[in-house]
Amino acid sequence: MPQPEPPPRFEARPLGALALVAALALGSAPAASAAEFTRIDPAASEITFAYTQMGVNMDGRFTRFDAQIAFDPAAPEQGRAVLELPLAAIDVGFADANSEVQDKAWFDVAQFPVARFESSRITALGDNRFELSGTLTLKGTSHPISAPVTWTGQGTRAVFEGSFSLQRADYAIGEGQWSDFRLVANEVRVRFRITALQP
Repeated sequence: MPQPEPPPRFEARPLGALALVAALALGSAPAASAAEFTRIDPAASEITFAYTQMGVNMDGRFTRFDAQIAFDPAAPEQGRAVLELPLAAIDVGFADANSEVQDKAWFDVAQFPVARFESSRITALGDNRFELSGTLTLKGTSHPISAPVTWTGQGTRAVFEGSFSLQRADYAIGEGQWSDFRLVANEVRVRFRITALQP
């Protein structure tokens, strides 16, 4: 991919295609309780990623995404998160590169326009730490993903922060000449910060 220029300012906003479906915390949830967080504040949320290209550390972000959450800190095991990422919203800081990653060799956005994560389990680890497990579907391929998440309550707001790594080859991201890990490393590191609100 071309070398990036400084990225533009991130503007998170919900897509509206889902009913607010990193990121993250949570399938069927119980009726909302006074402590349950069920809405996302997109302006205070972000999903970024980092990778290495020809030995140089690079990064990018999603300029928009759609998230649905249901999380009660008193019953985390009943929580759920679903996240949908429009792959046309990838921003690696350079217009030509943003266009290139939509091609068939990379994300093949024409055929697979959206990446989707759906949680299957949330495990409490103590001290406001949790393990979020689920399935990531990307470019027509699904694999299990687990991410450590920290939760910070701020009155009627809560912030979920976490990260995980994926192997791009598992999802056929970067085919042909780009499958050479000497050009672009196999590991992609994803970080998320999701701000959720009570009803």
